[in-house]
Amino acid sequence: MCLGVPGRIVELGDCVALVDFWGARKEVRLDIIDEPVAVGDYILNHVGFAIRRIPPESVAETMALYDTLLAGDGDDLMTSDVRGEIAGLT
Repeated sequence: MCLGVPGRIVELGDCVALVDFWGARKEVRLDIIDEPVAVGDYILNHVGFAIRRIPPESVAETMALYDTLLAGDGDDLMTSDVRGEIAGLT
């Protein structure tokens, strides 16, 4: 299984953004995202590409879901996958 990881855009460049993922910052490509983004927007990252802008009305719910996953004990495959994706960002 492979999940996207949500993060907040902190800087924008030409076709790239610096994105914060729970304190880890990484450049993410913007070539295939579904709509324009701005600093402060949240995106869903998959293998270094922003694949979707998270609508502002969905950010709190999305982040709460991922926080719940990250608080798990790690025996769950989805929790392990999210932790692995975040670890790969650093």
